[in-house]
Parts: sequence; C-alpha cells; structure tokens
Amino acid sequence: MKVLHNMHPEDAKHYDSKRLRDSFLCEDLFQLNKINVVYSHIDRLVALGIMPNGVEKLFLDQVIDKKSFGTDFFLQRRELGIINLGGPALIETEQESYTLAHFDALYLGKETENIVFSSLDTKQPAVLYGLSVPAHHQFPNKLIKYAEARKVKLGSLDNANARTINQYLHPDILPTCQLCMGMTELETGSVWNTMPAHTHERRMEAYLYFDIAPDQVVFHFLGEPQETRHIVVRDKQLIISPSWSIHSGCGTKNYRFVWGMAGENQTFDDMDFIEMNDLR
Repeated sequence: MKVLHNMHPEDAKHYDSKRLRDSFLCEDLFQLNKINVVYSHIDRLVALGIMPNGVEKLFLDQVIDKKSFGTDFFLQRRELGIINLGGPALIETEQESYTLAHFDALYLGKETENIVFSSLDTKQPAVLYGLSVPAHHQFPNKLIKYAEARKVKLGSLDNANARTINQYLHPDILPTCQLCMGMTELETGSVWNTMPAHTHERRMEAYLYFDIAPDQVVFHFLGEPQETRHIVVRDKQLIISPSWSIHSGCGTKNYRFVWGMAGENQTFDDMDFIEMNDLR
C-alpha cells in the first residue's frame, strides 16, 4: 500500500518536479492480476487499481492491511465507488453479484463484505478504478450503467474544452455519505478541462487520467491560484488534489478522466472560480 501524506501550501511552493510527483502523483496504480492500494491522508481517501487477468479472482479483503484501517474488513466503516475502464467485469459481494460493462459504475455501501473481482474476458481484462472514503451511514449498493449516468455538456470547441461530464455517484442518481464520482470525456479537438480553474476549500478531489496515447501527455496544473505548478501525467495515472489547490489539465490531444470528491458537501457546483487575470 502506498501512503500519501498531506502537506501545507506554503511548503508545496518550494517543491521541485520530483517532490511534486512524489507528493501528488500515483504512476503505477494498475498492474495485471493485482489490487493496488493508495492511502491518502487528505480526507482519508483510498484509491484502488484492480486488474483481474480473467483466470483468477482477486479478493479485496485479502490485500487490505487491517492494521492500517483498524477494522475487520475494508468497508466496515467506508463506502466505495468503482468505474470499469476495461473489458467486462464481475464484482461479487457476500449477498450479490454485479456485471460491469465498459464505463459502468458500482456503488458499494458501508458494511459490504467479501468483495471479489474477476474479468469475464481473458483477452480484454477489466480495469477497475475505485475510490473509498469513510462513511457514517449504510446506503444500498447500486449498479449505474454508463447510459444511466447524468450527462452534462459544458464548454465549447472555440475554447478547446467541449466536454461531457458523466455523473455516476451524484445526489441526483443515488445517496452516498460523502463520495461523489464521475467521468469527463473531451471531444476531438478539445484539450482543456476545468478552465477557468477553481478551488473548493470544502472538498478534495482526485483525477485519474486515461485514454492518453503512449506518445501523448496531459499537463495537470495544481497549487494555489497565485503559485501554480504542473505535473506531466500519462495514461492511467492518478493525481490527488488537496482542497487548497486548483485542479485543471491540458493535453496534447483529447482524453478522458475520472474525478472523485469527498469532504463537507456534495454540491457539484460549489466551486470558487479563479479569474484568469488572477492566475500566476
């Protein structure tokens, strides 16, 4: 399990590229036939990268270090959202099983036990990305198909940011304790996400960038609005963004990313926008 610690914005001003990458970026979240775990002390968010090989099953509670969480099983006091970025997947729990096609999502509520992952096609392994945060209430598990996500179109080709936001774990779709989660898809010719930039002091955010070709990159911008920094991001790499930081990206080509938020509220448009003239 990789552990990422919180940091003060005054300290982050002095980070070089390596320190920025060590503090905010997860480069190897997905490895075939493994469950990789990243624990962030920012709102105690946990990211999971799960790639079953189509032959063997992967058992979540067998790879979780119980000492790190102080519980008998992973979701004893947590909730979990999962989006499938690969081939068809089967996710089993103590009582139920769910089949996830490409871009389907699953919410697993507090107290869900014995979670098992498998791929249904050995030639197209599932690529399951999960985010988990502490939970105070048990809400029902729910499968959200790609077509059922709430779709919001934003931006324009003139500003190179025409995009569709697919909201999966959102108050209009299902109740959760604090986790919100969705996927943004940029249209051909659009490369900017979330610009003008914003912060939300009441919530942190995590970005998993994907569908980036091997010869392409995304420049992710972070830091305080008057002390911006950037990190070069490649396919299926994760950025953890504290609440004091902007979180915006510009690619050398269009791409997709999964966003997840946790914190004080679930109001999607609760954002403190930064005027373009105020960015430094």
